[in-house]
Amino acid sequence: MAEDTKIIDDPRRTGTDGATSSAENAPSAPHRKVRRSPRRLIIFLLVLAIIAAAGTAWWIHSEGYETTDDAQVNAHLSAVSSRVAGTVTAVYVEENQFVQVGQPIADLDPRDYQNALDEAQSQLLQAEAQVRAINPNVPITETSNRASVSSTEADLANAEAMLAAAERDYEAAEADLRQAEANSAKAQSDVARYQPLVAKDEVPREQYDQVVATAKAQAALVDSRRASAAAARKTVDQRAANLTQTKVRLAEVKDNAPRQLAIRQADIVTRQANVKTFETQVARAKLDLSYTKIIAPVSGIISRRTVEVGQHVNAGQQMVQIAQVSDLWVTANFKETQLRRMRTGQRVTIHVDAFNEDLNGRVDSLPASTGAITSLLPPENATGNYVKVIQRMPVRIRFEPNQAAVARLRPGMSVDPTVWVK
Repeated sequence: MAEDTKIIDDPRRTGTDGATSSAENAPSAPHRKVRRSPRRLIIFLLVLAIIAAAGTAWWIHSEGYETTDDAQVNAHLSAVSSRVAGTVTAVYVEENQFVQVGQPIADLDPRDYQNALDEAQSQLLQAEAQVRAINPNVPITETSNRASVSSTEADLANAEAMLAAAERDYEAAEADLRQAEANSAKAQSDVARYQPLVAKDEVPREQYDQVVATAKAQAALVDSRRASAAAARKTVDQRAANLTQTKVRLAEVKDNAPRQLAIRQADIVTRQANVKTFETQVARAKLDLSYTKIIAPVSGIISRRTVEVGQHVNAGQQMVQIAQVSDLWVTANFKETQLRRMRTGQRVTIHVDAFNEDLNGRVDSLPASTGAITSLLPPENATGNYVKVIQRMPVRIRFEPNQAAVARLRPGMSVDPTVWVK
């Protein structure tokens, strides 16, 4: 019985438990050989090859373009301002309205400018009348100058003739004086000759008295002729002075004649300049009057209307803004490292966020400077607080023509341009 129990307690001996028997015959766990499936290895290698091919394709593809999401649609924004001050009497446009070139936008009260125009035109008419009135002065002055010269020349000739006559009279007076002096000397000699004869009673006393009277008369005649000669000499001096005065007057007339003519001509030029001045004032008044009607300088869409009827506006004050949607482009702010292979004319795909649509374009121009350097407060790297930052460069992109969706674009819309650099 004890032997039987022992056999039962030792299952390895009895062999009643098959599992224990197989476990006894099986090798231990550390020495077990694992059999792997070749399918799993093939799948792993295929996935690895696909990932490598996709990475290679992505790398090759990414090397062929440059893209950025820092881009927007731009257009010329024309600020329409009043060129004169005035009160708004009418406004003809609303925001988001499309206007054509020359279309009325607003009107200002024109009455003050109409009055200024009327005043300027009146002053112009007055200046023109003054020019017409003064124009004959030039030929009149020319004629008067010629007459004055001719008259003074005649006076000069007359003065010369009178001087010559006075000189001849003086010469005649001198001759008469010499004759009278000779006669007086003879008479005095006769008196001296007759005195001894009278004393001897050789000649009658009456004859002697007659000789004495003749001597006295000749002496008086000498005094008279001497006075006449002196008077003739004074007349010669007077005529010579008159001749000199006439010569001076003739020289003065000849010198002043062109000056007087120049004065008249300068007066005309001054009056004509006044006419030009008033013509300019009239033209300016007409311009100011025309500025009271404010029209659209370009075609586009109205934005930012800031004027109302009854409002007083000053010269230069903005009234509306017009977006020229017929001329749109994209400003794409690429990193400076993205411009290495970018060139003018390269093809661009422009994704418009608002429409979820792609448009075609071309690189129009590369920037002249970074956006930071043209900002209000550009960075100053010389201060010592320098941190290198990749700069953005604004690249201008133009849309290809004949794309219907371009008409729906508006300035400020966000776009994602992709420049194909290969």
